[in-house]
This record gives sequence, C-alpha cells and structure tokens, in this order.
Amino acid sequence: MTKAVVCGALGRMGRAILRLSLEYSDFEVVAGVEHPDCVRDTDLGVASGIEELKGKVLTSRLEEVLPYADVVIEFSGSPTASVSYAKLTTAMGKAIVIGTTGFKKEEIEEIKECAKQAPVLLSPNMSLGVNILFKLVELTAKALKDRNFDVEVLEIHHRFKKDAPSGTALRLAEILSKTLGYENLTFGREGQAPRKNDEIGVMALRGGDVVGDHTVYFLGFGERLELTHRASSRDTFAKGAIEAGRWIKGKPPGFYSMFDVLGL
Repeated sequence: MTKAVVCGALGRMGRAILRLSLEYSDFEVVAGVEHPDCVRDTDLGVASGIEELKGKVLTSRLEEVLPYADVVIEFSGSPTASVSYAKLTTAMGKAIVIGTTGFKKEEIEEIKECAKQAPVLLSPNMSLGVNILFKLVELTAKALKDRNFDVEVLEIHHRFKKDAPSGTALRLAEILSKTLGYENLTFGREGQAPRKNDEIGVMALRGGDVVGDHTVYFLGFGERLELTHRASSRDTFAKGAIEAGRWIKGKPPGFYSMFDVLGL
C-alpha cells in the first residue's frame, strides 16, 4: 500500500487525485495540505465533498502529516511553495512527485539538490500520453534534423491558467532545442522580420475551459507533420500522478521523470 499526502488538495488537480485515489486498492490518500486561507474545515472529506475521505486530515502544515505518508504528491500551483515542500519532504527521507509548473531555473536546481536525499519526480505534465508525445517529438526531430523542416509548438489552455507558455510546451521546446541544436526560442511573433532557420516558435492561446492541447509542427516544403495531444479531462493528469506515486515508493534518491515511470 502506498500512502500519500496531496498538497494543493482542494485545487482542480488535487480534487481529481482525491476522487480517483478511491479506485485503487494499493494507493491511499492519508491527508491533504492546502494554503491556510483555504483550510476552512480540517476534515478532508468535508472540505472536498468526498464522503469516503471523511476522517482524514486537511492542514496547512505538511510537517504535521508527513510522518504518515510514503510519498507527497504536490500540485500546489506555487513554485515557491513547491520548493519548500520538496525540501521538507526529502529532509525526512520521503519521496515527492511534483506536478506544479512555472519554475525558474534556480528553483529547478534547488529541487535537484533535494533529489540527493530522497527520490524526486518532476514532470510538467503527468499524462502518460503527453510523455509518449515527448518521446515521439524527440524521435521525429532526430529523423528530420538538417532536412529543411521548420519547427513550431502551439499550446491551448483554459482562461484561468497562470503560466504561459505551459510547462509542457516549454518541455517540448527543450527537447527540440537539445535534439536539433537550436538555441533560438521565439515566444509569439510580431513585426516584419522573416522566420530564422534555426529558431523554435512557441505559441500560447488562452480561453474557455480547454484542459490542455499541445501540437508540435514540423513544417517542410510540400508537406508538414503534426504531432498532437489533446486532454479532455484532468483525470488524465491525476491518474498519471497516482501512477507516479505508486512507482516512486521505495526508489533510491534521484531525480526522476515520467519517462522512468513508463520505462522509456
């Protein structure tokens, strides 16, 4: 049995993880953590509206419930809070799965330091399908490198998403940059300058209730290839986070990704 604490338990992703955790016989959410302003009831079941979780604790202090968990699943949505949770969790030798996005480079380095003490899994997208997309994009970029194809990344999310471009789009751009050797990232376009050969365009659209669409375009002369993933439910990400939580239990200290979960 994997016992988990969910940080950001009352957010969109947190609630999905709480609900879907009930479908697993070997995975249990033992407590939830939220920002102090969100903790109006200390009973997780009452606060989340999930009857089966009544009697579980909801708190703003991770250290109060961490001793009862094998793993922390972190979806606070705040990079600052996420780094703090990672430091606290790994200092106690516990594993953490981080789904928050929008980190600065120095924050990523802090999280990597935490991974020297205990297992840390960081992924900008927990969807199993999106992580297959990461691998397909890498393979396609290798095959089409130096073959006169332009590369663009387009992502669409709901109007309430805070960070842009999405962490997933940035990860796709990172994969492309590393594979193609392009360091020139263009975020949106304006003006009258033509496109450069060695650039990767990254575009972000925001509106409505779009859960998450990501497309990578390989644009040649006379043909184009589009690799697309569309998420229609947050359950996709929640299930991936639970799979990551189950997988990481008992792993040695290290900095892991969903590729490790999928065996890629």
